Amino acid sequence: MHSALPALPLPADSRARLQALMAGGGRRLLGLVGAPGAGKSTLAAALLQAVGAERAQVVPMDGFHLANVELQRLGRAARKGAPDTFDAAGYVALLARLRAQQEGDPIVYAPEFRREIEEPIAGAIAVLPQTRLVITEGNYLLHDEGAWAGAAALLDEVWYVDIDDALREARLVARHQQFGRSAEAAREWVARTDAPNARLIAATRHRAHHVLRWA
Repeated sequence: MHSALPALPLPADSRARLQALMAGGGRRLLGLVGAPGAGKSTLAAALLQAVGAERAQVVPMDGFHLANVELQRLGRAARKGAPDTFDAAGYVALLARLRAQQEGDPIVYAPEFRREIEEPIAGAIAVLPQTRLVITEGNYLLHDEGAWAGAAALLDEVWYVDIDDALREARLVARHQQFGRSAEAAREWVARTDAPNARLIAATRHRAHHVLRWA
């Protein structure tokens, strides 16, 4: 690290952890985990701005959503967002590639999830070999079942993003409405699909290196 990070709207201990993570040589992978609506994407964007796009990139887990046609084939479309509606093995394989990538290596391409079409897009994120910090955010970075169990060991640190549940669920309802659901359908989806996933994610909190309260 050549200079101190700019001020961030984060607790002092979180800023200190980021500074220490960036202080060593080589690439670092930082995971942000939390329930749907916790603000992981917003936090990732703030960290990216603080570190600088020349040194950091964001690679969300959501790019590994299974396509809607495959969810329909598997009978899982009504549970989109649950652990078995992602290509977990593909995500872990990408983390391994990002961990191994060094300066002079080829670009590693990652998928991106587009909410406006509710589909993943392959090869949308180009991770450059000179990138010092890869920030990856998603729900199941600390999940310990199936292929998900391999993710945490590939990350240098995992931060659990905590938030008041009422605020988080209100954000989710608003998000679902923004992307086409009625208010009633949005509330029903949050109660039937998002809430069980949130409980599953909360059970992994104790495995995080750091808990960050983020509003």
